[in-house]
Amino acid sequence: MCTSFLQTICSWKVVKLLYLLDANTLIDAKRDYYPLEGVPEFWDWLVYHGEQGSAKIPYEIYDEFLEAKNSDGERDELAEWANQSFVQDALLLDEDPDLDAIKRVTYGGYMADPTDEDLKKMGQDPFLISYALRDKNNRCIVTSERSKPNATNANKKVPDVCNVFSIRCVHGFDFFKLLNFSTRFKRS
Repeated sequence: MCTSFLQTICSWKVVKLLYLLDANTLIDAKRDYYPLEGVPEFWDWLVYHGEQGSAKIPYEIYDEFLEAKNSDGERDELAEWANQSFVQDALLLDEDPDLDAIKRVTYGGYMADPTDEDLKKMGQDPFLISYALRDKNNRCIVTSERSKPNATNANKKVPDVCNVFSIRCVHGFDFFKLLNFSTRFKRS
């Protein structure tokens, strides 16, 4: 049974949403609770939902973990997984960035006059949010970031910037629940 916040989220299941994944969702999952070798069902589940069109990652976000390196300088395990063509085919969002939307998110969601350092601090988050802005009724951002409403300018968190634009945003754990991840997942 759904209550309050989860009740709102559960009502979203009625509409087929496209979940746009922030890089931290995969990075944190790999590092903290779903290691690639230890829980391969999770990574298969992600690819499956990418193939079904319910989970995608914009290229600018995908690129954040595509070249991640281990301490020995070799591409890390997540980067190796993400570099496989079947993973890219399933998960990469096939859309070009909308520069006007990126500007709208940057200047209207974060700050009016960012410095180069501010833009660096924002990273690729304005891209992610701009893709959701294209179709707010049918897109939802998935991130590991938690709201910090008192943060300002380039320090704002993705959920708070999404709130400025009335974009749906959920934490990774809520996404896993919404799409029913289970370690019993098997492709049919």
